[in-house]
Order: sequence, then C-alpha cells, then structure tokens
Amino acid sequence: MMKKAGLIFLIVFLVAGVIDRVIMPWYVSLGSAVTVPDVTGLQYDDAASKLRWEGFDPRQRYHVKYISGVDSTIVLSQSPAAGQRVKKGRDIYLVLNRREKPSYPMADLVGRIQSDALQTMARMDIAIDDVQISPVRSRDEDGRVLSQSVPAGVSVKAGSSVSLIVGRFEESDEGMEKLIVPDVLGMSLSQADKVITEAGLKRGRVTKEYSAILVPNTVISQRPAVSAYVSPGQAVDLTVVTAE
Repeated sequence: MMKKAGLIFLIVFLVAGVIDRVIMPWYVSLGSAVTVPDVTGLQYDDAASKLRWEGFDPRQRYHVKYISGVDSTIVLSQSPAAGQRVKKGRDIYLVLNRREKPSYPMADLVGRIQSDALQTMARMDIAIDDVQISPVRSRDEDGRVLSQSVPAGVSVKAGSSVSLIVGRFEESDEGMEKLIVPDVLGMSLSQADKVITEAGLKRGRVTKEYSAILVPNTVISQRPAVSAYVSPGQAVDLTVVTAE
C-alpha cells in the first residue's frame, strides 16, 4: 500500500514538473510574450492606461487592510509582478489601499499609565492631540490618565485624535483648604455649571468640539480632571459637543 502511494506521488510530481518546465513555456510561446511593466507607485488611472497601451487588461483590487497615510488611488502592488514574461491580454491585478478608514470602539484609558495609553492609541492609529496635566493628592493617580476627550466605547476611525488629562502628584500646603472637582462628564452645560458652582468652584473657558454622534451641548471633557484636588474658586474648563 505504501509503495503504491509513493508511486502515485512520484507520478504527480513528475507531471507537475513537465507542466511547469515544458507545457507552460510552450503555451506562452504560442502567442507574443511580453514583459510586465512596473506600475507600482503610480496613480491607478495612469497605471491602467499604461497597461492597456502595452496590451494588458488592468483589474482593480484592494489591500486586505487599511494602511494609514496612503492615498487610495496609488498602486501598492501588482500581480503578475513587474518583469515577468506573459502573453498579451493577460489580466494584471492592481492593489490599492482601502478607501474607508476602519472604525473601532474607543478604548477606556482612564486609570492607565500614560505610556500604556499612548501605546494603545498608536496601535489604533489614533493621534494624541493634547496631554494636559492636573494635580492630584493621591500617589496612586500620579502619571495615570484621569480623563479622555472621547469617551470609552464611542466609535472612532483611524486617524482621529483624542486629548488626555494625566495626574501629577502634588503635596498640598498644611492648613490650605482643598476641594474635589466634581464629575460633570455627560451633563448638559447648564447642569455642569450648577454642579461646579455648588462644589465651590466656577466655570472656566468653554470649548466646542464637533461630533455627529454625540448629543449637542453635552460635556465631553473637563479640566482639571474629575476628583482632582483644587483651591476654592478654581475655574473648571469644559469641552462641549456641537453639531455644527
């Protein structure tokens, strides 16, 4: 039985070798074989025109994943590769970058060490727009993310940006009163204003940030961060959503 299987394998191997070394070269020789030109790096329309001019049939295909920073009209690769000898009229597949950026649910960065948060954003191709420092009284919060401008779970696309507030431990002077910054994330601007005032603080600068998926006039970021220790009357800057 083993001898029979080995004989069959040997026959298949020999037939494949004959096809590759004899029959295919003979088949190509029946027509006029030409060299495939190199069109990688060209705009798709230019690459397709060049291939048609030389007697080939260009076919548009897309890369298996989105590549950040690469135009979707540039030829990334081709098959058959440049330099191969093939018959005229052969299909040449031109690979382009995907048009649509992939979307991800925003990671929860709160509580993470700053370096870990930055690495996570790099893997998701999310840019860090700004890193603000807020004083904290707990050593456990030192160097950790206190809040993020884009809430966890919100769908974001590669190439988007996010701002972070990171804690820095500071010992307060003896006898100096300190207040805790309340959490106003997700509140309307008027609600946040009331909560901040009742906490013995005041509303600071209000920045607007566009979002097509979040409720307008909702607070999505605050500075100083939630639970930070501050002096009475400290201004709390807010970022709210705008639909325009």
